[in-house]
Formats: sequence, structure tokens, C-alpha cells
Amino acid sequence: MPLQKTDAELIQLDKELLWHPYTSMSHPTPHFLIKKAEGSRITLSNNQTLIDGMSSWWSVIHGYNHPTINEAMKSQIDDFSHVMFGGLTHEPAIELANTLIKITPKELSRVFFSDSGSVAVEVALKMAIQYWHSAGNPDKKRFITPKNGYHGDTFAAMSVCDPVNGMHNLFKGTLTEQFFIPSPPTGIDTPIDEKYLARIHQLIKKHHTEIAGFILEPVVQNAGGMRFYNPMYLDRIKTLCDDFNILLIFDEIATGFGRTGKMFATNHCNITPDIMCVGKALTGGYITLAATITNDKVALGISDKGGVFMHGPTFMGNPLACSAANASLSLLASYDLENLITNIETNLSKSLNKCKALENVANIRCFGAIGVVELITPIDQHRIQPLFVEQGVWIRPFGKLIYLMPPFVITNKEIETLGDAIYNVIASLEQ
Repeated sequence: MPLQKTDAELIQLDKELLWHPYTSMSHPTPHFLIKKAEGSRITLSNNQTLIDGMSSWWSVIHGYNHPTINEAMKSQIDDFSHVMFGGLTHEPAIELANTLIKITPKELSRVFFSDSGSVAVEVALKMAIQYWHSAGNPDKKRFITPKNGYHGDTFAAMSVCDPVNGMHNLFKGTLTEQFFIPSPPTGIDTPIDEKYLARIHQLIKKHHTEIAGFILEPVVQNAGGMRFYNPMYLDRIKTLCDDFNILLIFDEIATGFGRTGKMFATNHCNITPDIMCVGKALTGGYITLAATITNDKVALGISDKGGVFMHGPTFMGNPLACSAANASLSLLASYDLENLITNIETNLSKSLNKCKALENVANIRCFGAIGVVELITPIDQHRIQPLFVEQGVWIRPFGKLIYLMPPFVITNKEIETLGDAIYNVIASLEQ
């Protein structure tokens, strides 16, 4: 039964009861009560409409309340919303796995479902460790990864996030110590730095007997700084991994399903990872679901001599989530994806470039459906969030970054409004 309370009373109850992500219970950032969302717009309880620049943490690529995904989930729930995946299977999961294998890079052939991106990374790390254990190399159980990376909030995932500047550095000493290399030099078209690759080679040569896998976000380092880098580094890193018997793991949770202008960021390079993690936009942002996709070498290596992979989430392969994902991927297949994202990138660049004139702006960069305004000094979340709402937009910055990852259905005019709002808010803070 709905609570019989005013909007103000609901917000107050929220403050008393709910612990929101990355938020203090004693000094929470402002939270805004919504009543509806459709397309690229969120409607607050006071009927104010906000243009969404975040795609709800990069997942709602088709916009909110899409009739195709709505219908797929309604149809599935009439049959069954969940069934255990141990010993049972169902058509939505089989269809989804079949589609994923068709659209992901060649050689990836086996799909393991889980219920969030962080868990998909946990699964990938466990796969790598168990693969080498099955191959008679139990000492290979650590990972190499670039600084400025982000892979999730669960424990193994935290261990491969940036150890100093990341949001998990207070857990140092409780996490497995991994091998960190500098983050790739920035710039999609920046020439390859051979000295950078030589440093990686040196570290791998020294420690390869301990290293199970090399994990990184292909082309775009997301929550670690919204950094774009030359995809040709991935080809060279793959060669190093093959030379020293290290599995290559791509975290495509944020970049997958069109965000960078191709179906996967992996498609910007010429190689295939041994393991790839996907999530976020997999279901069009409707319901949580993730997948860890690997090749026969890993899957059959773990399974050699009757071995089993030691992981099994309760809601693995949830049919309701799989039905949403199937509908989302069908929609994605209907788009002229590269032209769609190119148009968004062009308009993001156009709308954000005006911010170059502001004193506190250090850099503006766009790639695919990602636009970033990097500031010189960090933002004050408590202060800046209400200012964006006043401008009629939903943008959630962090650190020195004000960024946009809008739904793919956003209009050019809405992108212009987002850019104007960013300019106006930064300008007001400089006064």
C-alpha cells in the first residue's frame, strides 16, 4: 500500500532510512523525488521535467519506458519471472546467449550470466585463476591492470581499481595486491608510445609466472577519469599477453552496446580478448543483468577432467532480465548505430565547446556518445546538483569531471540544452 505522505515527508523519510550510493548518512547530497520517466526525460514529483544526461549511469540507452522492452517483460512475467539456473534452462537465456555470441568479437563462444557488472568482473577474475589452476599453474593468481581504471565495488573488483586515486583506497591492506602500470597515454589519435609499452613488457617479463590475467577497460577508462586512449595499445598488449601466457580481460560494462560508436569498444582494435564482461546497457537499463563471455580455451580448460566453474548466483540467467535484454538488443540491431552515435558525438562537441571560454575548465573531450568537461578544481556535489536541476537537466558530476552519457534517443536540441546548462552552472560558480 502506498505511503500516505507528502513529497516533503517522503524526502525526509528517505534521509532517515535510505543509504544512497557514495553518500554520507549524516550529510547526504540532495535527492529529488521522481514520479515518471519517458524517453530522455525524467519527471519529478513537482512535475518539473529534467533532460537526462546520464542514462541512469550509462544504462538506459533506448530511453525510459520503451514500449518494446515493456511488452517483452510483460509477456515474460505471465509465464514465469524467475527459475533457478542450476539444472534448469529457458528460452530467453538461450536466445540471449546466442545473440551475444553473434555480436561479440570472434572466438568468444561461452556465456556466463550474473546479476551485476561488478559480479561479472569477479567471475572473470575467478575464471582466469581457475583456468591456470586447471592448467597446472596455481601460482598464476594475480592481475596486471592500468592505473585510473575502475571495475566495480565488490572485493576482487576493487583490487584491480586504481589503488591511490580510486574510490577504494581506504581498503588497502585488505585487498589482494595487484600489479599496476601507468594508465595509457590519452588521445584516440595520439601515436603509440613505445616507452610505455616497454615498461609493461618489463613488468610482465619479471612477474608473468604470477600473473593470471591483464584486465582493462578498452579505449575508454570511465569512472577512473573519463580518459580516451589509442585502441592500438590493445593490439600490442594482446601480443604481450600471448607471449607470456596471460589471459586478456576486457571490461566492456560501460562501453558495450554502442556507447563508443561501435557495438563494443573492442571493435576499435583488431584483436579479441580471452574474456569480456558486459552489463549496464545489456537490458536497456531496465533490470540488472551482466555476462562474462569467454572462449573455448578458458571454458574447456576449466572443465577439463570433469572440472566445474565455482560460481552460481541465485538470480543467474533471470528470465525477466533476459527478456528485457533480448528486446534491447533487437532494438539496437535496428539502429544505424555508427551514424546515430556520430551524430550524438558531433552535437556533444558543438554544445560543450562553448565551455572552453570558462576559467575553471581545463579540457573538453568527446568520443562516441560521451562528452566530458574537465575542470581545474573539483566540484562540490552538494552545491552543484541542485543548480543543474534548476537548469532543467539531470547531470551527476564527480571529482573534476562534468560529463554526459545521454540516451541514444536524445535529440540535438536536448543535447544543446545540456551543454547550455553545464556552461551556465560553471559560469555561475565562477562569479
